[in-house]
Amino acid sequence: MLKSHFNKGLVEAGCDEAGRGCLAGSVFAAAVILPEDYVNEGLNDSKKLTPMRRYELRDEIERDALAWAVGVVTPEEIDKINILNASILAMHRALDQLEVRPEAIIVDGNRFKPYRFIPYNTVV
Repeated sequence: MLKSHFNKGLVEAGCDEAGRGCLAGSVFAAAVILPEDYVNEGLNDSKKLTPMRRYELRDEIERDALAWAVGVVTPEEIDKINILNASILAMHRALDQLEVRPEAIIVDGNRFKPYRFIPYNTVV
């Protein structure tokens, strides 16, 4: 199971993208703030889950989250800035939409660009 937090006592947003490996189409990213010490035994690497379990977890996360949002970058934007920058931009757009302001950011991956002077950790 994933750690419940990386920065104890801070409001953390977790970010991940989807669609980066596609040859065509938009790239999407989600940002989620869960309650501190939130426990859900089903949360793990989404690639290890069945499609049905992923959909069930989506409902659970949306229900339990303090805030969540999705950012999108279009194929036209991807062509201009490249897929890595588009993935990061999608994460920034998701963070922009959160109704709760994070004090720290956790990114699934090894690359990210600073967002509003908020400290972040990348986790592979």
